[in-house]
Amino acid sequence: MLAANEFNHRDTERYKIMSQPTRVRRLLLCLDGVPHALIEAARHRGLFDVFKRPSRLLSPFPTMTNVALSAMFGATPPPGYESLYFDRHARELRGGIKKYLGRRTPDKIPSSYMDDLDYQEPLPFEFLIYVAPERVWRADMQRFRERFRNAPQTRDYFAFLKATDGLLHAQGPERLAVALESLDKILQEIRSYCGDETEIVMFSDHGMNLEENQRVPLASTLRDRGFKLVIPAFGLCSYVALYCDEDVIPEVARASVGVTGVDFAVYRDGDEIAIESERGQARVQRDGETYQYLLHTGDPLELGSFEPGFKTDREWFAKTAGHKYPDAVVNIYKSIFTPRVKHTADVLISLKDGYYFGWSPFGRFVRLAATHGNALQASSNAFLMSTHREFPQFVKADAAKALLRG
Repeated sequence: MLAANEFNHRDTERYKIMSQPTRVRRLLLCLDGVPHALIEAARHRGLFDVFKRPSRLLSPFPTMTNVALSAMFGATPPPGYESLYFDRHARELRGGIKKYLGRRTPDKIPSSYMDDLDYQEPLPFEFLIYVAPERVWRADMQRFRERFRNAPQTRDYFAFLKATDGLLHAQGPERLAVALESLDKILQEIRSYCGDETEIVMFSDHGMNLEENQRVPLASTLRDRGFKLVIPAFGLCSYVALYCDEDVIPEVARASVGVTGVDFAVYRDGDEIAIESERGQARVQRDGETYQYLLHTGDPLELGSFEPGFKTDREWFAKTAGHKYPDAVVNIYKSIFTPRVKHTADVLISLKDGYYFGWSPFGRFVRLAATHGNALQASSNAFLMSTHREFPQFVKADAAKALLRG
């Protein structure tokens, strides 16, 4: 009898060991638009003190939500950089505000990463977060809290909170600071009933430049000069996507950089990319798995002090992850040559901090306290941190999936 009991005990223990998961349960929580600098400031105030040091998660250019999250999760590229986009094949603008009407249908899901979401706000809230961010944030927080508590406790949970982006755009960092205090309390509550068995990984899709912004008169200036082009204008962002006839692409790019507020323009020229700015032109060449930044008539990316020659992606990342333009060479090269969206622009423009382009009626009823989209640090530096793991100081968006899902 004792032998039988001893066998059953050993068998039970062996079964417990075999049935244990290979890693702890994970809550993935994405805060739309929260820059690394603000999450660091929150930690200095004592918030999120159970988390390890936050890494700088480098968002790809243009630093936009669907572009970033599709890269971070290795998902399908969205049709365009925003919900309003130019369909190159149909030669027409598609999407826009109608994407936010009604319920979510397959045509309103821009990338396959959204199929993995356990929580996101109702579709109309995606637009309302810029009109009534305070009310949407409070409702969003409580809805997320309730949905997570009612979810199965045996699998990962992925939540995306977009109202943080609306708070920053419309009200600035002071109001976001209050919202983060509310979130910290909710996460403390979650840890109290989940225990240490659940790892919380919190991250953002892109950063934000935290200053008042003024509109760039780009479309009117280029059209006054006789150019025929399509410029989707929707969100109030610090990048611009231009579509035009192939034979005028270089001329459009050079004309763009003369407009106040434009930092640089990039376009494809054969197997290279050309970068135009007030500081002159440079090019990026690729040879197999290596890249070279060549000064032509100037140094738009301010990399002239770096040793010239071809370097691997990893080498460029090690040298430029903390640069004014993070991961400048490879990131900007891939903005044209990698299908980050299905309908890549002919010319991509990065605006200076303090400037935006977008839908004029939207700009009349939204005070733009902050924005994102360009290739500069403020917009590029998202954050990534965990209650269980310490990540590298810098993490490339394309390498994030292994840390988030692995």
